[in-house]
Amino acid sequence: MGDVAMIVPVLRALTNQNPHLKITVLTRKFFTPFFRDLDNVKVFPAHVKDKHKGVRGLYKLSREIRPLKCDAVADLHNVLRSKVLKPMLGIRKVVTIHKGRKEKKALVKGKIFEQLKTTHQRYADVFKALGYTIDLKNPTFPKPATLSENSLKLIGNPNKKRVGIAPFAAHESKMYPLEQMEQVIERLSQDYQVLLFGGGKKETQILSYFESKEKDIINLSGQLTLDEELDVISNLDIMLSMDSGNAHLAAMMGIKTITIWGVTHPFAGFTPFNQPEDYCLLSDRNQYPQIPTSIYGNKFPEDYKQAAGSTSVETIVEKVKSVIPAKAGI
Repeated sequence: MGDVAMIVPVLRALTNQNPHLKITVLTRKFFTPFFRDLDNVKVFPAHVKDKHKGVRGLYKLSREIRPLKCDAVADLHNVLRSKVLKPMLGIRKVVTIHKGRKEKKALVKGKIFEQLKTTHQRYADVFKALGYTIDLKNPTFPKPATLSENSLKLIGNPNKKRVGIAPFAAHESKMYPLEQMEQVIERLSQDYQVLLFGGGKKETQILSYFESKEKDIINLSGQLTLDEELDVISNLDIMLSMDSGNAHLAAMMGIKTITIWGVTHPFAGFTPFNQPEDYCLLSDRNQYPQIPTSIYGNKFPEDYKQAAGSTSVETIVEKVKSVIPAKAGI
């Protein structure tokens, strides 16, 4: 999800600077709402789990795409599926993303420790190679969306600033320990309305435990459509997230986004779009010197599982307050 969300601000810059372009995004149907605010951008859904599954499915997909008469292909994924599909499309002008796998491997192995090119810039480089102007500086973002009746029923119109908190990630090693996160939520709820984001049965149960109407802590997990959830995110004053998809959803809409990092590191290039360096709260590398242990957080020594917890509750709370003061003049 994060990889798809990171494409959005790049396409916004591309279409703003090249208004004659028409873009078709080939992705899963679920991600369609991500692209709703982009001019000249349409989504072509790929059903990779059923009718477009396997080589036969990809051939069928290629036959469905051909009538679009695309002039060029920008492969922003560079995986086996896209490698198989590209020749089937019969389009000669093709540029594939350079993911920098060698540099990332060196970063994980500890051979280098420096900022690598961001994923956003890697996406932009593909369009540059296709011959289009694209500059990611001075980005524009959509205006806050009008909230649905369902959303307003859940969150109301409080006389407080809104903090979104997304405590989960694909791997436990990328998460802030839940015991400490509970303290963060409790502390922030004293001055802000706290909206909790997550998905799935287990996450919903955990967030329900954190929820407290009296303290203005609201669990949104499982209660909104994706469109409604994006609407709510667009109305946040700030998002606090792990190195995960929700950070990229907030950043693609221009929301100030603070991220908590565990065994991964911003140097790999996955910092949320257009966010200051100091919005990334990093694990203590004196205590955990092998960080980053992997690019995606799926590989790590057992005693690194709670590395994110080396950032104190106080540090996180004060960071949020410094970026978005609870009240004017504070």
